[in-house]
Amino acid sequence: MRLGGSDPHTLAGAYAMDAVPEPDRSRFERHLARCESCRQEVRGLREATAALAGATAVQPPAALRDAVLHAAGQTRQMPPAVAPAPVAWVPTQQRRRPRWRPRLAVALAGALAAVAVAAGLVTYGMQGRLDQAQHRDHMVAAVLSASDATMMSRHVSSGGTATVVMSHHERALVFTAAGLPVLPAGESYELWLIGPAGTTSAGMIDGSGHGKMVGPMVVSGLAAGDSVGMTVEPANGSPRPTSPPLVLINLR
Repeated sequence: MRLGGSDPHTLAGAYAMDAVPEPDRSRFERHLARCESCRQEVRGLREATAALAGATAVQPPAALRDAVLHAAGQTRQMPPAVAPAPVAWVPTQQRRRPRWRPRLAVALAGALAAVAVAAGLVTYGMQGRLDQAQHRDHMVAAVLSASDATMMSRHVSSGGTATVVMSHHERALVFTAAGLPVLPAGESYELWLIGPAGTTSAGMIDGSGHGKMVGPMVVSGLAAGDSVGMTVEPANGSPRPTSPPLVLINLR
């Protein structure tokens, strides 16, 4: 994102994401030294970015390590390398083609296949989740680096805080929450887009750990006049809110 002749205040989000190249970066930093509102916005966006990064960190499943180690334990190791012995000259007519060891070749092929299958079975189920996570991360980055990115935090009436980073340019928002009380079995938090066009579910929120940060959730399709709200609903969700919002954030 280049500064050009545009208002430097609009680059706070891109600067927080380290998406402003030189020499625009130097010019924006000179502006930053004089502008308290931009410094506060950059500081807040960096805090939100750090929190979102921690929430989206993914560790390889233990099952993948166990499967690979098990397959390696079943694989016959190759003998140690030794210097070849001198080969005596043999007349051409007496030379014979070397014979392959079919049993060793089959064993090695089977061991390699076992490793591939073991790893494949674990990673096959992960691929869809990884693709979804990558798509979500790209949308999160697009919202946070948008020129009109705006962050808002509100207290949840039952406890905890909810934070929204929104961009009308991207027509999307990123929602996170922290400190939500654990709900009884059979209940869950649900997020809603509420606006002139009606109320639409934006997905279920995992609030299983008290004090634990939940999200980020990416909500797309923002329209003028929308608000985002969170209610307590049955664990499987509800087509419409059945309880008053615990938090309601106006996105105007």
